[in-house]
Amino acid sequence: MRNLNQFADLTTGVVYIHASPVALCPHVEWALSSTLDARADLKWSAQDAEPSRMRATVDWTGPVGTAARLASALREWPGLAYEVTENASDGVDGERFSHVPGLGLWRGSTGANGDVIIGEMQLRAMMDNQPDSAGLAAELDTVLGTAWDEALETYRMGGAGAEVTWLRQRVG
Repeated sequence: MRNLNQFADLTTGVVYIHASPVALCPHVEWALSSTLDARADLKWSAQDAEPSRMRATVDWTGPVGTAARLASALREWPGLAYEVTENASDGVDGERFSHVPGLGLWRGSTGANGDVIIGEMQLRAMMDNQPDSAGLAAELDTVLGTAWDEALETYRMGGAGAEVTWLRQRVG
């Protein structure tokens, strides 16, 4: 018999802790462990872009919606720079959350290739609300998370060669 559930139950994603004060590292591990119900024993390394900070990367597997729960758990520490991704799966768009101190949390839907998706109605509303192309361009930059990408790019490059940890959420 054919499975009629059109939506995926499980998905995968990545948590990138780009810059964490050393004192926060155990708290970050606890938050990830608590959210995923799996022990997080991260491989921390120095963040070359900001030597007083640490970085770690965690691949995860869990139910659809886990990225939002992870981003929410990490939001407790406003000085933390991080990204959380959730891959697109059958019937469900992916998501990306980016947090930068001073900018706060940004969220965008992503397609299977990782591009940020902007819906038709959202685009129409932006066109209606902006009297000129400069205003529309600024609003598009906000929706696309351009400021967050620019702020995080230095950190992304500072993690080349760092180890990755796998976490799988217990389901059932």
